[in-house]
Amino acid sequence: MSDVPAAAARSRSEPPAAAAPGGPAPRLPSENGEDSSHKTEPADQPVDSLESSTLQSGLQVGLLENAVTTEDSKAEAGTLEDQKVAEVEEKLPDQIQSLKEEAVRITNYHVPQGAGDIVMIQSDHTGAVDILSAELETADLLGEQRKAQPPPLAPPTMWTTEKTKEFKAKMGKEKNCQMVVKRGEVVTVRVPTHPDGRCICWEFATDDYDIGFGVYFDWTTVTSTAITVQVSESSDEEDEEEEEEIEGLAPVGDVERGSKSYLRNRYGEIMPVYRRNSHREVQAGSHEYPGEGIYLLKFDNSYSLLRNKTLFFHVYYTS
Repeated sequence: MSDVPAAAARSRSEPPAAAAPGGPAPRLPSENGEDSSHKTEPADQPVDSLESSTLQSGLQVGLLENAVTTEDSKAEAGTLEDQKVAEVEEKLPDQIQSLKEEAVRITNYHVPQGAGDIVMIQSDHTGAVDILSAELETADLLGEQRKAQPPPLAPPTMWTTEKTKEFKAKMGKEKNCQMVVKRGEVVTVRVPTHPDGRCICWEFATDDYDIGFGVYFDWTTVTSTAITVQVSESSDEEDEEEEEEIEGLAPVGDVERGSKSYLRNRYGEIMPVYRRNSHREVQAGSHEYPGEGIYLLKFDNSYSLLRNKTLFFHVYYTS
């Protein structure tokens, strides 16, 4: 009985036997009697954790390298951009100066006024070409040639006399000094300027009723000194006839307040049409020649729908 505990004590105090070369490793009994071979699997876990930590370290190093590379690229790009901005700032004053010089050069350029001259101006900066013609006027830019407006005309000198009966009796004996202006009609007496005269004079009177009267001037070449009379049924019809002849005067408005006329082409207004008390006083006036042309003395009865007017008139020139 005493030998068993001694053997157990000896087995606990003796070290395990070493494994023979090339032989299997001896099994070590555990305190709870389980085989130690079942506890060898957890030994692989430290290897895996080491490998994962190595991979994480490599990724961190790669990210740092990429970050450094990106910063370097940004720094290089910023340097290039600063260089470009500096170059542009250096060139900008020169470009502005060249534009100013070009603007001054074009502004100070005088277009020759010779007939038929064509001038081509090319911009040194943009290369654009402008073509100018000395024959073109400002109004011709729209494709229509605008004629020069006639110069302003001086107002006439007007006066009246009370010798109506004597004047009518005298004009009644003269040839072509008496006529009837029918209701709704307008009579225009055309009096050309005379080479020997400097001033035109007129006198007129009517029986029983007043009549409208106005004076206009036609800037045209005089080919005959004969006095002619034109009769139209209304002021509108007369205007249409004159437009057909030569786009002329277009009276508008009311004879009661004085008609206004648009100056078109060669016509000028000396005195607008107003109703005159020619049945009470002799209406007279004069006007100095503004130049060569034809005077238009208008006797307007277009406002009367019922009454005809008997007109006595005398027109002459003085030197």
